[in-house]
Amino acid sequence: MQETYHVVYHLKNPLNEVKLLGPSNSIISFLEELMGCPIFLHQATVQIKDKDLDQTKALVELFEVLEDLLNRGITLSTRDLVTIVKNVKEGLKDAIVDLYIEKDVLLTLHSGKPIYPKSLHQKAYIAALNHHEIVFAVGPAGTGKTYLAVLYAVSLLRRGDIKRIILVRPVVEAGEKLGFLPGDLKEKIDPYLVPLYDALYDCFGKETTNKMIEKGIIEVAPLAYMRGRTLDNAAIILDEAQNTTCVQMKMFLTRLGFGSKMIITGDITQIDLPLKTASGLIDALEIVKGIKGIHISEFDATDVMRHPLVYRIVKRYEEQSHED
Repeated sequence: MQETYHVVYHLKNPLNEVKLLGPSNSIISFLEELMGCPIFLHQATVQIKDKDLDQTKALVELFEVLEDLLNRGITLSTRDLVTIVKNVKEGLKDAIVDLYIEKDVLLTLHSGKPIYPKSLHQKAYIAALNHHEIVFAVGPAGTGKTYLAVLYAVSLLRRGDIKRIILVRPVVEAGEKLGFLPGDLKEKIDPYLVPLYDALYDCFGKETTNKMIEKGIIEVAPLAYMRGRTLDNAAIILDEAQNTTCVQMKMFLTRLGFGSKMIITGDITQIDLPLKTASGLIDALEIVKGIKGIHISEFDATDVMRHPLVYRIVKRYEEQSHED
């Protein structure tokens, strides 16, 4: 018996059909995967099987959004498609269109490239940074937590709102103690701070970044070196916070001084602490809930800014953890 398809949407601009199909139908196939139903795009019409009629509203809204953005000259990547589909499913059609139209530039990089939020969670994260003294950013790798934290700190420094940036990471040692590694303190911990340096180099260039480190405007240090300090007029970023102990996290949070911001980033699915050692990040997320001035920003697989395969891998791991 021949399958029956129902037209649910007419493309307003027939030229968009080629863009929505993609090379070898790759884009429409990816949309099918994301929506969970077969989609037939032919002669500027979007069609689905009759058994999929419950998807009609979501599909109509999805293609309205896609056409709107394409007509504005916006090129959509597979990562964009993941973000758009997720938000359409959640009834946030207008918000996702605004995200792409109202590009709120956070910072312009050393190369001249403007950086702006690329998901609703990123937009909410930046808003939280503007309105809270301490912000936790929790979610999988590749969602922009650390990169945006560094860029936000740089924006504060450029405006004169702070006097220095302090980058901190817990050092989870594997067999060797820091004291036995060659070099000075900076050289010992540099391998742990590569992602933070990459973001700084994007902002200032390598030469200027190194000069700012020499002058103390930018400071890098292992978490243990925060003990006993009060940090005023600074943006303090604690990266890989899932690898802190509960005692370390408490110590770090109580270093906050006047005129400062603290940003704590981490992924609770990638804890490298010894067995039976509780993560200070997980502990803190429960303790600080509801405290005025503290915000928790959560990211998920749909915020991953890397290759589409990374999104699929993260999604599969999330599904596996739910089954367990």
